[in-house]
Amino acid sequence: MSTDETLTALSFTVSGRIARPCEQVYEAVADPEQLSRYFTTGGARGRLEPGADVTWDFADFPGRFPVTVVEADPPRRLVIEWGGEATAGEGGTTRTEFAFEPVDDGARTLVTITESSWRPTPDGARAAFGNCEGWTSMLNALKAWLEHGVNLRDGFYR
Repeated sequence: MSTDETLTALSFTVSGRIARPCEQVYEAVADPEQLSRYFTTGGARGRLEPGADVTWDFADFPGRFPVTVVEADPPRRLVIEWGGEATAGEGGTTRTEFAFEPVDDGARTLVTITESSWRPTPDGARAAFGNCEGWTSMLNALKAWLEHGVNLRDGFYR
């Protein structure tokens, strides 16, 4: 970014490789039953597909969070919007994109998560950094769950 450009929103990207095919990794994110086993410590309701009534609950941030599915292109891409503080998105939401890319002839999947729409303010930076930590934790938990059947978040928050 040059010095004459204005920063209008913050975003971040995290990624990791999981030793499972794209279809299996995508399903572990889109299916609420699986998502509840390794990520949404308070449970997930609704499949990640357009028009679904989706909510996520977390023990570390109690309360159900509504999730809007903007786009679903199995097994390659999911785009969601959900609420946050200090957001630049309309209606107080952020936009999160999950990209699933086959690697090693489809034996592994590169998962890339990009979240955007945070205000370029100290509060926006705090919220973005907090969610960046959360999505990094989600990727670690997804890998442990799919590759080893281990729930890393079990007992971590309470």
